[in-house]
Amino acid sequence: MGDSSEPSIIPLPDPDGHRQAPPGVPQPWEKTDRAQAAMEGATGPEPPAPPVCPNCGLVGDRRVTYYGWHVLLEPDMPVPAHMVPAWHRWYVDSNGTAWNSRADEPPPGAVCRVPHRIACPGLRLEEIGLWRWLDAVRAENARRAWRKADEEAARERLPDAG
Repeated sequence: MGDSSEPSIIPLPDPDGHRQAPPGVPQPWEKTDRAQAAMEGATGPEPPAPPVCPNCGLVGDRRVTYYGWHVLLEPDMPVPAHMVPAWHRWYVDSNGTAWNSRADEPPPGAVCRVPHRIACPGLRLEEIGLWRWLDAVRAENARRAWRKADEEAARERLPDAG
């Protein structure tokens, strides 16, 4: 059993329990992992590519996440977590794995890592989307402003029938 050339198949409790998916076959959770990586900004270059930002060319600190994607963090830049916007607070466990605290409020005195994406000189603020809730408020306000302008323009076009 200790021989590394033996396959390590774990039997599953069904008639086809001895079968395992061949390598390279998509797993059912891959779409969820991909969506989580995009939402959290874990879109760093995958190995064997160097940990270089495709937008500015700077080298970052690439860390693997618990769902297998990589995030590019600012090297040697621990920051008080309360100063970093929600969804951009990354922590690195003792095993080197990075995880995002999402919208959770950081405990007092917590220190986190900053993703390179929010410090990248090659991206505009619109591309970074630092405060997603504020972006949503801005979008709603833009829609309301357009509606108000349309209503005022419509009132000016109608003749006074009264």
